[in-house]
Amino acid sequence: MTPKKNHKISLDKFINYALYDKNKGYYMKKNPFGIKGDFTTAPNISRLFSEMIAIWTINYWQNLGCPKKFNLIELGAGNGEMMKIMIESFKKFPFFFTNCNIYIHEISSKLIKIQKSKIEEKNVKWVNNFNKLRNSTCLFLANEFFDSIPIKQFIKEKNNWFEKYVLFTKNNKTKFIKKKIKIQSLEKKLKFNISNRHNFFEYSPLGVKYLKNIIKIIKKKNGGLLILDYGYDNELSKNTLQAIYNKKYSNILENIGNSDITYNINFNLFRKIAQKFKQIDVNFSTQKKFLTEIGIKQRAEILSKNKTFKEKADIYYRVKRLIDEKEMGNLFKVMLIKKLDNNFQIGF
Repeated sequence: MTPKKNHKISLDKFINYALYDKNKGYYMKKNPFGIKGDFTTAPNISRLFSEMIAIWTINYWQNLGCPKKFNLIELGAGNGEMMKIMIESFKKFPFFFTNCNIYIHEISSKLIKIQKSKIEEKNVKWVNNFNKLRNSTCLFLANEFFDSIPIKQFIKEKNNWFEKYVLFTKNNKTKFIKKKIKIQSLEKKLKFNISNRHNFFEYSPLGVKYLKNIIKIIKKKNGGLLILDYGYDNELSKNTLQAIYNKKYSNILENIGNSDITYNINFNLFRKIAQKFKQIDVNFSTQKKFLTEIGIKQRAEILSKNKTFKEKADIYYRVKRLIDEKEMGNLFKVMLIKKLDNNFQIGF
C-alpha cells in the first residue's frame, strides 16, 4: 500500500505502512538491531539476559508438571540472538529440550532470514499464525514485541472525541489531522469506560487482538505469556508515540520507512484486558527486580571467575545496563499472564 496524494489514513495504518510495507517498511528492508542498528535490545546487550530467560522457562515448565508436549513461542525474535542463546542453555537440560517444540512468530521476511542464519537448529519452526501450533501446553515470550505493533490515538476536546489520522498532501508532505468519532463504540469493543476520566487514549487494536488470542490459548492449553517491554502502569493513558532515526529521536512524519516508530506499553490496560477473562491471573514486576530475583548477579559472578579485569568489567557493565534503575531496570517492566490456579512466583 502506497498512500495517494490527498489521502488520509488512521495513525495505526500509517505506522503499519512505515514499519511493515513490503517494499518500504522499516522492519522489512533492514536489520535495525545491534551495534550498526538504530537500537540495542536486552539480548544484544548481554547473553546473560537470554540465559536467565532460559532458566526461568525451564523452572516454569517444571512448575507446570514437566509436560512431555510443550510449545515455546517467541513473538518477534529480532535478530535471533535471544533464542540462539536460550537453545544453547536448553541443551544443558536435555530432559527439557527433548520435550520442547520451539516456534518463532515473525512478520518480517528480512528478519526471518537473519534468524534462520543465526539459529541453525532443526527443532525450531517459524509460524504465521498460532493455529499451526501443536496441541500442547504453550509458553509465549514477548521481549519488545508489543511496542512494535501499530497504535491508534484518541484525543478529547470540549467533550468530543477525535481519532488521530495522517494526511498525505499534494507535495508529498504529511501532517496530522483529526477525525470525530463516537467513543462509545471503542468502549464497547474494549469493555470498559474511557470517556469519564481520560482526555487522551492510545492503544494497539492488533496488540489487543494478539493478547486476547494468546490468553484464550493459555485458558485452553495451559501455559503462560511472559512480556518484557518498556512501559508504565498508570490508569490514565499517556502519549508515548516516538520515532528513532539514526539512534536519535525524530519526527514521526519524517524519514518514513527509515525510522523506527514505537510506543510505551500501558501495562495497566493489559492487566484490565487479561482480568476480563475468568480464571486468568497477572504477575507484574520491573526488569530490575525480575532479573535480580532469578539470579543474574550470581550468574555474572560465576561467569567472571578466571576472567581478566577488563573482561569482568565488561560483564558487570552489561548487567548494569539491564538492571540499573537509571537505565533499563525500571523503564522495562515484566508481566506474566497465566492461569489463576498456577502459583508460580519466581521473578515476581
